[in-house]
Amino acid sequence: MSTIGLIARLGAAAAFTLIAGVAAADPCEAPVSGYRPGQRVSAPIIYVGDGDSFCLALGRDPSQWLEIREARWFAPELHDLGGREAKRAMDRLVGRRATCTVERGHNGQTQSYDRVIAACTVDGLPIAEHMRRAGIAPGGRGR
Repeated sequence: MSTIGLIARLGAAAAFTLIAGVAAADPCEAPVSGYRPGQRVSAPIIYVGDGDSFCLALGRDPSQWLEIREARWFAPELHDLGGREAKRAMDRLVGRRATCTVERGHNGQTQSYDRVIAACTVDGLPIAEHMRRAGIAPGGRGR
């Protein structure tokens, strides 16, 4: 293969990786700063990132979709054994109303990356209980 052909292939691979990475990014754009421990938020789940993070639709526009990191459940990471199953179990909660209470995480903050840390319930049951009932074992980095 010529040098030009190799560069063209590498460029195409890099472009595909960039596009795939952008497509995988969550659509939730609401600001996460300013939330205090004990503050409650209640809204329908509109998007699931993985087995322990999801977005609440505080409004119709993604700029009003708040990403939550479930404080009391640590799911396996997506790329780890059980990660995809955990996401599928969480996907079953989409469209249902979650009531979340903001907490401080292990980092002492109320946010982790671009997510608000909160303990949430759906239909009166903690998210962790929904996951256990779906047969999902805890995992991930926080357990």
